[in-house]
Amino acid sequence: MFPTPIEKLSAPANISYRVAIWIALLLWLLPMAAVLLTSARSVADINAGNYWGIPSEWMIIENYVQVFQATPMAKYLMNSILITVPAVAGAVALSTLAGYSLAKFKFKGSVALFATFIAGNFVPFQILMIPVRDLTIDMGLYDSATGLILFHIAFQTGFCTLFMRNFIVALPDELIEAARVEGVSEWKIFWYVVLPLVRPALAALSVLIFTFIWNDYFWALVLVQSDEVRPITAGISALKGQWLASWQLISAGSIIAALPPVVLFFAMQKHFIAGLTLGATKG
Repeated sequence: MFPTPIEKLSAPANISYRVAIWIALLLWLLPMAAVLLTSARSVADINAGNYWGIPSEWMIIENYVQVFQATPMAKYLMNSILITVPAVAGAVALSTLAGYSLAKFKFKGSVALFATFIAGNFVPFQILMIPVRDLTIDMGLYDSATGLILFHIAFQTGFCTLFMRNFIVALPDELIEAARVEGVSEWKIFWYVVLPLVRPALAALSVLIFTFIWNDYFWALVLVQSDEVRPITAGISALKGQWLASWQLISAGSIIAALPPVVLFFAMQKHFIAGLTLGATKG
């Protein structure tokens, strides 16, 4: 019924699996290595066609300093922070409340409501481009951080609610019933009983949603136009000029843009893994 552990397979299958893992890892890291090397190249090295070799002249400090001095990279970076942090907080907070309601309250239409949250995850976001853009224009939220934040909260809440509901539904009902018998209000039950028990799930969800929103490129192009609001993902594309592209600066900006999610993951790695494996075993 379950796949056989790799340790119990035959020697040829075991060796093939381990070789395939390294090949897949190499293919996955190859583009990243190319971007990293390009961020350390000089303009002359790039113009000479040295795209994959070792840089003839290392310009690591110069390129990373120049990307902040010659471009609005600092502004883009701050815009991403100001957009991502409130959006993550709003989506996680709303989804935790909705997940608790759907998991522990029995009311008419709860199944249909939960199915609506699930169905929203299957809607291709590309078909929402024109309606969402027109809606933000009509509401005066186009080209504003508020519009982008509200959209991300609305778009991510469906997945987050599904995620949190599945964790909260596994909590023992006896804990909540015991608190209710003692006269504890529902808000205090949620705050002092439910939230501490799902803390690993909250950490895992926050890391996932932070990565999704931080790396968003599509909606940053659709809903934002000016550099005053543009996040770093769309800002990097703006670094490409009409006639000349400074690929060393674009590569350096890409590395800078990728650092915050990576740092957050390693900082929250313990809680992230605990959240994903919570409830996976019995005992």
